[in-house]
Amino acid sequence: MRDFKSLKVWQMSHELALSVYKSTFDYPKEEVYGLVSQMRRSASSIPTNIAEGCGRTTQQQMAYFLNIAIGSASELRYQFILAKDLNYISYQVFTEQTEMVDQVMKMLTILHQTVSKASN
Repeated sequence: MRDFKSLKVWQMSHELALSVYKSTFDYPKEEVYGLVSQMRRSASSIPTNIAEGCGRTTQQQMAYFLNIAIGSASELRYQFILAKDLNYISYQVFTEQTEMVDQVMKMLTILHQTVSKASN
């Protein structure tokens, strides 16, 4: 079992989730059960799956949950594009959040590769 809070990728993905929650407060009310809900689920799924993977007993299980986290990050990346194109977020917020999610995806990919190699 690993301490997920000590992982830089978990820390950054937690900050990303907080950023998404804060930025979606101002979305149109009709999006509360639509895009807002999807973005918040995607954003919180990233650190959640890292934490769950760290709680598993094998490297293979850890890799599985990291893979899910990568998928959630990719989903969130698209949702940022959609939010920008719908003019729900400014270009500045879009750029900041996109850079964060891209960095998280890179870190997750590296960690996934490392964990996958160790499980072989």
